[in-house]
Amino acid sequence: MVQDKYSAVWVSHSSIGDFLKCPRLYFLRNIYKNERGKKINLITPALSLGQAVHGVLEGLSQYKAEERFLKPLEISFEEEWQKISGKKGGFKDAEKEAEAKERGKNMIQRVEKNPGPLINKTVKIKEGHNGTPPNFYLSEEENIILCGRIDWLEYIEKDDSIRVVDFKTGKNKEEKGSLQLPIYSLLLHALQKRKVSGASYWYVDKDDMPLLIDLPEAIESKEKVLDIARKVKEARERLAFNCHYGKGGCFACRPFEKIINGEAEFVGVGDYGAEMYII
Repeated sequence: MVQDKYSAVWVSHSSIGDFLKCPRLYFLRNIYKNERGKKINLITPALSLGQAVHGVLEGLSQYKAEERFLKPLEISFEEEWQKISGKKGGFKDAEKEAEAKERGKNMIQRVEKNPGPLINKTVKIKEGHNGTPPNFYLSEEENIILCGRIDWLEYIEKDDSIRVVDFKTGKNKEEKGSLQLPIYSLLLHALQKRKVSGASYWYVDKDDMPLLIDLPEAIESKEKVLDIARKVKEARERLAFNCHYGKGGCFACRPFEKIINGEAEFVGVGDYGAEMYII
């Protein structure tokens, strides 16, 4: 079979999450384009806060281990915050923005005081073609590609292995049954050769150190992820993207319906040229 990445069905942790929440949400966020040929997305304060904190922490991997904390992280945070300040970050008033910014500052200060794995060497997975996220064929026969970026890969020198660190900026713990770690397991198995010796979630809003998590086996992970990816592909082929709750929609898809109905405010352009809105 001739591989064609342009006609393939691409799946990721976020797009699979959309599909599982609501097929209509998946369609509106991942397929739909407006009359200007642009995808649409909703920006919220929680998403913007996460973006700013991730920008600071993930950005540290660009530096050598011994140079990462020479520049105060709060300066980097201020630079990241400028990108999402005001309505472009979903903030409708200065008070709400100040509250979110203070939360973000506290996270950054916690990491600066307790850098943990961030002081060690890192490994990076090569980006895909034309700036796409790291990716591989989950199923060549079915033309399904899995893609995704991993927040941090700590290099363990003593046994030439790597450990996954995933930064969490929300207040809630990752749900049991989440496909994030299975997807990471598959990406690491397919795109690099080192042994994966561990994984952790770092809830930087409240924890000084990452919380160790069992990383599932690649074979078991592939079965889980491919099963849902096939359902996504089938829905795309049948154009079957109905909300589980019917015409009235659900909490997940209703905000996107408001965008296409002209009931949202345009605030700028986001990743890959998508138009960003607030409600």
